[in-house]
Amino acid sequence: MSEPIIETRNLTKEFLRDEFHVVALKDVTLEIPQGEFVTLMGPSGSGKSTLLHLIAAMDRPTGGEIRVLGHNLRELTDREIAHWRNENVGFIFQQFNLLPVLTALENVELPLKLTHLNKAERLEHAATALNLVGLGDRLGHFPRQLSGGQEQRVAIARAIVTDPALILADEPTGNLDAASAQEVLTILSKLNKDFGKTIVMVTHDPHAAHFATRVHHLEKGELMPDAA
Repeated sequence: MSEPIIETRNLTKEFLRDEFHVVALKDVTLEIPQGEFVTLMGPSGSGKSTLLHLIAAMDRPTGGEIRVLGHNLRELTDREIAHWRNENVGFIFQQFNLLPVLTALENVELPLKLTHLNKAERLEHAATALNLVGLGDRLGHFPRQLSGGQEQRVAIARAIVTDPALILADEPTGNLDAASAQEVLTILSKLNKDFGKTIVMVTHDPHAAHFATRVHHLEKGELMPDAA
């Protein structure tokens, strides 16, 4: 088995909402080897999106340890985290999060503006990513001119354009019809099998989970011992 790309030990996340103390994650210990396609499943409020955000260093844990790609995320400054995330992590959102005033090509180019590449190189890389997800003929289209499935494929292209080692997806098929969802899951599977990308996906959909190599279940912030 490959070396773990993600390791957590007794990872805990707590919130204070109004007067209520909420434990979103409790003592989660988990290892995800490089090259896996992992799904996190569980009911709403089970902590799966919280765990995904901690892996992406979009939030900081209350307790425990988390190492991703050899880095102890709790030891990094906010500036170091921003640089680390842009180089190593591609994030796919349920709501696509495309900028409506930019074309598909320009949306995908955005993460590359933090690199050393010049404009021509950035556009070439962005076009390559869009071709990879089957949208080479939609480079100049704005989000309003695309279907929901096409918008999510643009979002996937944006997530992979920097060639990250880790792809994180939060309910990527949640807003899609069955056919579009199948297209998106097929692309993610291809990225895992053909390009060796490690993928962690949050989903409610048992069909989506079938694309994964491993499934973990969370309940009330805890990782279930029967996780496969």
